[in-house]
Amino acid sequence: MYSGCNFTLRKMNQSDEKIYIALISIHGLIRGKDLDLGRDADTGGQTKYVVELARALGAHPEVGRVDLLTQRVVDPNIPEDYAKNEEALSENTKIVRIDCCDSGYIPKEQLWDFLDTFADNALSYIREQTFTPHIIHSHYADAGYVGTRLSNHLGIPLVFTGHSLGRVKRRRLLANGIRREEIEKRYNISRRISAEEDALGTAELVIASTNQEIEVQYDLYDYYQPKQMRVIPPGTDLLSFHPPQGNETDTEIYQCLTRFLTHANKPIILALSRPDQRKNIHTLLEVYGESEQLQKKANLVIVAGNRDDIREMDEGAQEVLTDLLMCIDYYDLYGNIAYPKHHRPDDVSLLYRIATLSGGIFINPALTEPFGLTLIEAAASGLPIIATEDGGPKDIIQHCKNGYLIDPLDKNLITQTLLDVLSNQQQWKKFSQNGISGVQKHYSWEAHVTKYIEEIHRLIDETVITPAATPLIPESNRRQLMHLNHAIFTDLDQNLLGDLDLLKPFATMIHANRKHSKFGIATGRRLDSALKIMKQAGVPHPGILITSLGTEIYYAPNLTRDTAWTNHIDYLWNPRSVMRTLADVPGLKLQAKSEQSKFKIGYYIDPEKAPSIDEINRLLHQNELTVNVFLSFGLFLDIIPVRASKGYALRWFADQWEIPLEHILAAGGSGADEDMMRGNTLAVVVANRHNEELSELTDVDRVYFSKAPFAAGIIEAIEHYDFFAK
Repeated sequence: MYSGCNFTLRKMNQSDEKIYIALISIHGLIRGKDLDLGRDADTGGQTKYVVELARALGAHPEVGRVDLLTQRVVDPNIPEDYAKNEEALSENTKIVRIDCCDSGYIPKEQLWDFLDTFADNALSYIREQTFTPHIIHSHYADAGYVGTRLSNHLGIPLVFTGHSLGRVKRRRLLANGIRREEIEKRYNISRRISAEEDALGTAELVIASTNQEIEVQYDLYDYYQPKQMRVIPPGTDLLSFHPPQGNETDTEIYQCLTRFLTHANKPIILALSRPDQRKNIHTLLEVYGESEQLQKKANLVIVAGNRDDIREMDEGAQEVLTDLLMCIDYYDLYGNIAYPKHHRPDDVSLLYRIATLSGGIFINPALTEPFGLTLIEAAASGLPIIATEDGGPKDIIQHCKNGYLIDPLDKNLITQTLLDVLSNQQQWKKFSQNGISGVQKHYSWEAHVTKYIEEIHRLIDETVITPAATPLIPESNRRQLMHLNHAIFTDLDQNLLGDLDLLKPFATMIHANRKHSKFGIATGRRLDSALKIMKQAGVPHPGILITSLGTEIYYAPNLTRDTAWTNHIDYLWNPRSVMRTLADVPGLKLQAKSEQSKFKIGYYIDPEKAPSIDEINRLLHQNELTVNVFLSFGLFLDIIPVRASKGYALRWFADQWEIPLEHILAAGGSGADEDMMRGNTLAVVVANRHNEELSELTDVDRVYFSKAPFAAGIIEAIEHYDFFAK
């Protein structure tokens, strides 16, 4: 974990600074060489893409530094490479591994409860750097969640690439007959879609690989804003993927293939993918097994990841590979098909070239294909392609004119298309040459980075970053505050006011530890309302007062307002548009003016008449309103700027006062407190909490559920954590 010094944001000075880019790709296993591609569903094309993108960006003359942030994995079953904090990719480019969880290597669907920890640790890493990145570029929904938080914390532009999208996946799974409840349980799909919506709402640039992604897939989202989307196809490493050199048959992987094949000199139909149902390997096997012509004309080579024991693989991979073996046996394809257990990363380029030498074809029969990196790798190697008519292959074949599109479920069409290419040598040669030249023109990393940097310059030139404020500490208090290294933040109504008898011992404890621990209140109330009720109840006077749900910060002793925070959150905030959008929504009633503030719009909500929170969010998204929405006690709906919340305000304070989040105890009891309690803070949910709104925190590390209510619950947590002894 990274932690450490304070930092200062700076405005970009284009004349004397090179661009500093932070890429974020969290799931899977990422390292600079010998990627474990195909190891599982999380270590596939995206991991390779981000490593190659980082290298290509770092080589551009206008880029001074690239950091690729990913999870640090400490697991006895995983190579130690993935536990290293940093790994250099070039002189100015490196992989930075951020602590995320201590549960070893886990799949992306189970990472959601750890992402706030990743975000806090990533923020600590950025604090340690001399400069702040000019942009953050998040890859996939999990990194989108983290990137959104970092962008809102730091006030720097977010770039987002979805790679694959949750709404598309949910539609496909429903079409396959899987129940919604099962999809939710297995894939955490609602959290994924919510993270994608937030990333799309925050991002100033969305990079897609194909026009189909923008027009068909992103169109499913409430925050669909095509004017902020650009098609920049990924590149391929032309040093690795190139036409045959003639010595490919002298390699180990070629010898491995020949062990399977009776007539190894026949053309090769090559398929290379993860063992995933969506890759549609089963249909390809049926096509080949049911066609004597194809079996006479060509061998079939299927490379479906690496495996030691199929029985120890995940359920989906087991099913695909078991089906592969059963099909081979059913159609008696022995001698005509190769299906190697292992291959090295360097073998992939050799497999393409071996297939090209044989006069073969590369086929991607996937049911859905967002892009298809393997297609441009095959094309660069001079291998004609046949690919599904869905998604990325349309653009690739349109640009390269090196093969045919097929319906992945039309077995007769697939058979005939394979036979046509294999039988027409003149057409085969034309496809081969077109693929080589087409990739060089459209799909090189040089072409990708040139377009990328043009777009990034536009974002940087339009961005004015608000400098971090100097902490508003009166000179008389400055020496005393240097010794503060702890802080306690608590909600007001739910935690302190419910039982005033329980408040007294808490006040005594706070007073006794005032020399080295700051006390803060984080409330949804306005300043005047909070001060009035605190005085009546005898609440200890706080050193920091976060009011109006995190939209205002005040410092003792004179309640000095943090104006830098005010400037920071005044971003994309349009309260009139919010009120117009929600004016006719049933079950919503504006609270009294005394409960409103410049950056908070408060409603009473009648759950029996009002739409769900998801539907309210969707309505706001569809009107291009980028905001945070909070439900408290099932009765109060508050809408505030996207950069504001109790959690964001708490972290702003931690930055200014240089108090590690691990030394902050956050106490809450309603949904408005949740983001204050996630991540690296120590947290307590008091026993009198509103159950439904904080139910998702039960499995989150560093969140303690007290048995005692109100202030007694906070005391219980202080003792549980031995907080003042840290």
